[in-house]
Amino acid sequence: MTSREVTVNNQVGLHARPATFFIQKANEFRSSIWVEKDERRVNAKSLLGVLSLGIVKGTVINILADGADEEEAVDALAKLISSDFFE
Repeated sequence: MTSREVTVNNQVGLHARPATFFIQKANEFRSSIWVEKDERRVNAKSLLGVLSLGIVKGTVINILADGADEEEAVDALAKLISSDFFE
């Protein structure tokens, strides 16, 4: 299992459009991927799950992956978040 803590810094957090990009990127990988905020963990490939976390600007989340391409998955998702979703 691979994990990385990242801070969401784009203006709207992980809502609507950015969440869609995040989920599309997560679905490119075979590994199981989760997003953790506080004590809650949701499937990173589920729009409803990700939106239910209420991730706003400045929120620290943990991205976890388990599977054949787990390191690549965590790296790609962390890079997407640090790019502020190319805003």
